[in-house]
Amino acid sequence: MAELQDRPRLTGWIGVVINAPKAQSLAYFYRDLLGWPLADDEADWCTMGIPGAAANLVFQTEAIYERPTWPAEQGRQQMMAHLDIGARDVEGAVSDALALGATLAEYQPQADVAYSTTRPGTRSVCTRTSSPAPHRSLT
Repeated sequence: MAELQDRPRLTGWIGVVINAPKAQSLAYFYRDLLGWPLADDEADWCTMGIPGAAANLVFQTEAIYERPTWPAEQGRQQMMAHLDIGARDVEGAVSDALALGATLAEYQPQADVAYSTTRPGTRSVCTRTSSPAPHRSLT
């Protein structure tokens, strides 16, 4: 694998930008779920530093955002990405996400992961544990 010094024009990975119909609403969901502070907090652009990482998570308003379907369906907007979040207690973590407005996905393909959608109905988030346990997807 190439080292960054082999790529002199690049400085490294900065983070991921997630589109949403309301950036601030989605950023507040993750801020409250994860307990990570926002570095930038504007209606259409919010930045969240990831503790222990040299990267950030950014939320950006997309005026024509179309909610992806889960599971994927032919001819419908599909997910391009989702966030995997580790949990010591998947059921408790899912309960926390639901309390913040997430919804549990009807389709749950794995026993140790929970799939869900965040409060503004924008992104899927997987809550995982490293040991076999109920898996829930929030939608």
